[in-house]
Amino acid sequence: MFYGLDIGGTKIELAAFDQNFNLIEQVRKSTPLDDYPLFLDTISQMVIEFDKSLSCKGSVGIGFPGIQNYQDHTFVSVNIPCVIGKALDGDLSQLLDRKVLVANDCKCFALSEAVLGSAKSYKNVFGAIIGTGAGGGQVSEGQLHSGVRGFAGEWGHITASAFLIDKHKLPLWPCACGLAGCAEQYVSGSGLQNIYKYLYQKKTSQALAKVTGQQIMSLVEKQDDTALHAFAIYLDMLAASLATMHLSYDLDAIVLGGGMSNVKALYDKLPALVAQHLFDGVPVPAILAPELGDSSGVRGAALLHKGQL
Repeated sequence: MFYGLDIGGTKIELAAFDQNFNLIEQVRKSTPLDDYPLFLDTISQMVIEFDKSLSCKGSVGIGFPGIQNYQDHTFVSVNIPCVIGKALDGDLSQLLDRKVLVANDCKCFALSEAVLGSAKSYKNVFGAIIGTGAGGGQVSEGQLHSGVRGFAGEWGHITASAFLIDKHKLPLWPCACGLAGCAEQYVSGSGLQNIYKYLYQKKTSQALAKVTGQQIMSLVEKQDDTALHAFAIYLDMLAASLATMHLSYDLDAIVLGGGMSNVKALYDKLPALVAQHLFDGVPVPAILAPELGDSSGVRGAALLHKGQL
């Protein structure tokens, strides 16, 4: 039996799948954010209860909203403070008496969609999250590739095109990672907000404190000039970043995830725009909507053990 855990800032979801990855059982509990022993105990008890109810000792894979330090193998997560500096995979492996695999939740999304979701008929797939941030993962022939140190696929922190920043007269925005001009600041849902707020302030000389991506897209549908301009720039920046990933990995499919993946116009407009950022003879990969939705996290986490048992 394959167990997958999707850990978020508000809830921990555990799902059990059979050998064909049919869902067998599912449960959710609140995430302890500030108490590491309680955090470990919550996960352990969830897994042990599944073992008892399913009369097995399932494999455990975890999708986690953070990164692992490759030097000391401890984790960092803004959303779950109690895990910072802790060896989560090692601690849980010891508590549960089995090997526990942990991967970034964006990579679990990519693995899930590449193996079980909308890109299952493709060989080389990139899962691109465009939500609050921009993360992702690359899957080739059903295998997730994380690199030597685990940060492969962090396309949101590849510098955005200087040509396009200059072309659209955009600022070089600082990123929370400590760098400036990261693609995440232009191609994520937050990136669309950054672009719209910047254009709005240029046009009205008034700062806009807050606006959501949904509000901007509603204005686009109403043919608002500023929103249309912002969305056009956003599409160009996103297309260039996806073209960079294609030229890096030679993809045959890109699956979009996160809040912006619900914008249907992306799938109509991106293929032609991506082509503009590729040299002659390079075909545009299929650009796909996600198929598994909220279940991508637990399925991708469970898939971490596929082929290892």
